Amino acid sequence: MTAIENKVVSIFYELKDVDGNLLDSNMSSTPLSFIMGKNQIIPGLEREIINLKQGDSSNITVIAADAYGEYSDKAIQTLPAEQFAGIQLSNGMTLYGQGEDGNTVQAIVKEFNDQEVTIDFNHPLAGQDLYFKIEVAEVRDASEDELKSGYVEGSHQCSCGLDDDCCGGHHHEGDDCCGKH
Repeated sequence: MTAIENKVVSIFYELKDVDGNLLDSNMSSTPLSFIMGKNQIIPGLEREIINLKQGDSSNITVIAADAYGEYSDKAIQTLPAEQFAGIQLSNGMTLYGQGEDGNTVQAIVKEFNDQEVTIDFNHPLAGQDLYFKIEVAEVRDASEDELKSGYVEGSHQCSCGLDDDCCGGHHHEGDDCCGKH
């Protein structure tokens, strides 16, 4: 069965950066499951997986624009320090908040002093081409409940080590699905 829209696909993957550094892997863990066509993984990866079927393996390069987007200086903001009252700040610290659309957003503290805090809203992998080694563990029809909710039953696990959306997903409260950011 081919990994077409509205099919549940489960994959094992290794994710590396341009220098070959391992960023994440679930090869010795539980496969990542998602519904094709629901924007749950980055677009460049989904476009390649759609051509695969259960049992296939592939090496896939996803350019930055089709992953987490290009790095943008416009995503860096300097805000008054009083907006962070009560938070013990440190450089490189990840902060979470709620965006205008109600979704969870993350920012990295770039620098701070008593008056200002500079934060970066770019995804940690923005501007990077990504290299995936994947194995398609399963392709199956999605259940009615899965199609209705948009999520695979019992699949809310991911361990990308980025403390947010893993392989780039819409993060929903209590959910660690990997997908498009």
